[in-house]
Amino acid sequence: MPLVALTGGIASGKSTIARRLADHGAVIVDADAIVRDVQQPGSPVLDAIAAEFGADLLGDTGSLDRAALGAIVFGDDAALARLNAIVHPAVREESARRFAEALAADADAVVVYDVPLLVEARVDDPWDLIVVADAPTSERAARLVALRGLTEADAAARIASQVSDEQRRAIADVVIDTSGTLDETLAQADALWERLR
Repeated sequence: MPLVALTGGIASGKSTIARRLADHGAVIVDADAIVRDVQQPGSPVLDAIAAEFGADLLGDTGSLDRAALGAIVFGDDAALARLNAIVHPAVREESARRFAEALAADADAVVVYDVPLLVEARVDDPWDLIVVADAPTSERAARLVALRGLTEADAAARIASQVSDEQRRAIADVVIDTSGTLDETLAQADALWERLR
């Protein structure tokens, strides 16, 4: 079972590549979805977040107000480190469980971990291949404005808050250039699939 880490900066086309690999039969394990899952109401992770950052982050239903938490940690490295110390171990444990589940279901499965914070949190895990979705910062900022409705300033701030493209490329076994057409990106994903099989 190849275990592939797929990463890239915000609006880099990572999700497009993941969907294409899923179409071919890869098992996609989505780190963002795991984060949401481990922060469900009543979970130890959510309880720890409320204890650390304040119970007022919990809405009427007991769910996390992600925007309010984001406002606390965005641009505050110490607060972000405290949050990551709570969330990352739970995500690591749950992702390992999902990898094992995929392997148990099919020993030949190609498992792709779609993970934005690979460089920050998981780079030393035993990946068989690290794939980086890559597009110029200007292109990614334009996508954030056009597709997600961010202002240019917000888009720039989001991009600046992540590790640099150079840091991501430095750990890559494969770089998929997503700055061209959708068909060009999909063709590179198809070629990657052939390599993985």
